[in-house]
Amino acid sequence: MSELTRRQVLGLGGALGLTAAIGLSTAAALSRHPAATGAQLRSAVPLPPAFRTPLPLPPILKPVGTAGGVDRYEMTQREAVVEILPGVRTPMWTYEGVFPGPTIEARRGRPVTVTHRNELPVPTVVHLHGGHTTAASDGYPTDLVLPEGWQDEAHGTHHMHGMPEMGGMPGMRDPRAVVTRLTRDYTFPMSQRPTLLWYHDHRMDFTAPAIWRGLAGLHVIRDEMEEELGLPAGPRELPLVIMDRAFDGDGGLLYPSLDPALRTRPGVHEPYLAGVLGDVILVNGAPWPVHEVDAARYRLRVLNASNARHYELEAVTDDGRRLDLVQVGADQGLLAAPVLHRSLPIAPAERYDLIVDFSGVPVGDRVRLVNRLGSGRTRDVMAFRVARKAADPSRIPPVLSHDLPTWRRSDVVRARDFSFRAGRMHGDHGWLIGGQPFDPARTDVTTRLGDVEVWRLIADVHHPVHLHLVGFQVLSRGGSQPRPHDAGLKDTVSLRPGESVEIITRFNGYRGRYLFHCHNAEHEDMGMMANLEII
Repeated sequence: MSELTRRQVLGLGGALGLTAAIGLSTAAALSRHPAATGAQLRSAVPLPPAFRTPLPLPPILKPVGTAGGVDRYEMTQREAVVEILPGVRTPMWTYEGVFPGPTIEARRGRPVTVTHRNELPVPTVVHLHGGHTTAASDGYPTDLVLPEGWQDEAHGTHHMHGMPEMGGMPGMRDPRAVVTRLTRDYTFPMSQRPTLLWYHDHRMDFTAPAIWRGLAGLHVIRDEMEEELGLPAGPRELPLVIMDRAFDGDGGLLYPSLDPALRTRPGVHEPYLAGVLGDVILVNGAPWPVHEVDAARYRLRVLNASNARHYELEAVTDDGRRLDLVQVGADQGLLAAPVLHRSLPIAPAERYDLIVDFSGVPVGDRVRLVNRLGSGRTRDVMAFRVARKAADPSRIPPVLSHDLPTWRRSDVVRARDFSFRAGRMHGDHGWLIGGQPFDPARTDVTTRLGDVEVWRLIADVHHPVHLHLVGFQVLSRGGSQPRPHDAGLKDTVSLRPGESVEIITRFNGYRGRYLFHCHNAEHEDMGMMANLEII
């Protein structure tokens, strides 16, 4: 991509350009609500009170085979009716009939193969977000798994990012697409640091509504070194998948798709071009849940699986005292040393590994996890109720990890600039990288295996930027030092409106075609992806 001129950089966040690109009402909404990028849906069904529903824990998927040093799993993508709101039945698209999908527990260095079977009415793709994965299993958006009988259906055309409609199966415009029918094996080497990953649908043009309908789940990597640290474990290690949704009057999910069948026309209605926000906060698929805890330390493995909503989390007691959030890990695993936060911003697709100590909270009292960026009911996330005193053998060691990479500017082979901004896309609204919408037939960046690069990412509005395959470190924000929450090895970084962020990474692991993109899922579907070729 071409270097940005100073004039282009300074003009990225301009209100005039943004208004011209995405429409007057959307631009006005962004200027009124600088803490959020998107518009909120309003549920039509009565919503339950907060902190009454018990926190569910996603089931652990059992392997169907372990021969040859490989753990093999099978997972069916299918429609199911799920109870999210108490007493209300909500049709969903699911992995294995549950929402979120079942968790895969993997061991570092032990490969995993997952056979996905598509029984949904549309094609799907599976991406293991944060996985160091060969290109063949990375879940490229046109590497589709087709449902039975798809080519025989009347709606056999697919409109990609404003491109002319084409006959045949989706992905036919991409000569490198690998399309399978009904099933596909995804193989994950697990040759990476222990961490919390997540898997989700990554189909071209329809990622956002597919995730909204339920296609997301957790994938945890563990190893002996991490387990020997003495961090809270067992029932005191809690996965927290935070997302927002909205519901229609019958209890179904609201989403402003231009094509509710998710077949031919991608995108959302104009008020939601900047992102879709729900008015119900879910954790592990439950609305504003509550969880009983001991008066002890807990490890919270937090994922923001929302399409567009940003959170700034605080743990607050009923008497207004804020508990420390001790960060021990980021997207790609443990930090070198703990980092203390009183509040913590988390953008879509980011993960944080946190320790919260409830030992100083009186038995019977409550600690609320709140979102400082929310208002009304979206300010609450969930609650913990301290149920009993208990022994606590856990600890937070001052040194967590010794294996973080040490890339230096002197190692850098090249530096690149990328703008993430609204723009016109084939005469329609879109979100662009370097002034261009995504095209699977175009290579945007070519780099050599093992090269170290510095990228400067520049935003107009909020953009959580995700790189496939590799982790990276944040070098600077706006020309200044990184913020405390930028510590460690990441694969997603949150750009704030008008902000530039420098990151450094080594492109190691595997050769092939990968992606980088905005993980505001609506932006992603409307063109904000680019191809990265590692040779």
